[in-house]
Amino acid sequence: MMPPVVKNLLILNVLAFAAQLVFRMRTGTMDTGIGPVEQWFALWPAGIPSETVLPTFGGLFWPWQIVTSAFLHGDFSHILFNMFGLWMFGAPLEQTLGSKRFAILFGGAVLGASLLQLGVISWPFLGDALPAGAYGPTLGASGGVLGVLGAFGMLYPNQPIYLLFLPVPIAAKWMVVGYAAMDILGGFGAYASNTAHFAHLGGLITGVLLILYWRGRLPVKPRARTL
Repeated sequence: MMPPVVKNLLILNVLAFAAQLVFRMRTGTMDTGIGPVEQWFALWPAGIPSETVLPTFGGLFWPWQIVTSAFLHGDFSHILFNMFGLWMFGAPLEQTLGSKRFAILFGGAVLGASLLQLGVISWPFLGDALPAGAYGPTLGASGGVLGVLGAFGMLYPNQPIYLLFLPVPIAAKWMVVGYAAMDILGGFGAYASNTAHFAHLGGLITGVLLILYWRGRLPVKPRARTL
């Protein structure tokens, strides 16, 4: 039986994606992928867009986007991979942590992902008009999922993970290290990508830090060590 938080997160993401598709079809924005839902609820840079950029992308930053952007996705493959990862790593993790603590973990990873991504995409442009190439939305549950993966790697470091493109299994801890390395390289432009690498890193770091906190290994201690 699927744990309740993972189950509800899957349902919310699917419903949100269905709403995205409906509004894209109604507004003729299927090709651009930026319809009314994305304009209001995806994560936009906290800058002031120029008059030439705003009609093209149509979005402004609002505080709620820090949370809502994690429930939106760009296309079918985007939501499929994220939901598969959430189910694969989230279900056993929720059974270990309990539903309340797992919800805190996922929510914290979403906040960490969005805030780091927001800072990176916004700080050069605060108070100025954003160049057209930089002014685009961030969306997806990847930050939360990477937080779950980071926590999974901390709790089950030697758990073998089977990937389609590798002939042999890889330990969970090395999968976490590999993801972190790819996102660091991608975030600093080592290869071309539309991926929100700093959102991934923010979620991953938050997931690891929460496990360290619950284990009592940070300067700030929990009331009782339980992991």
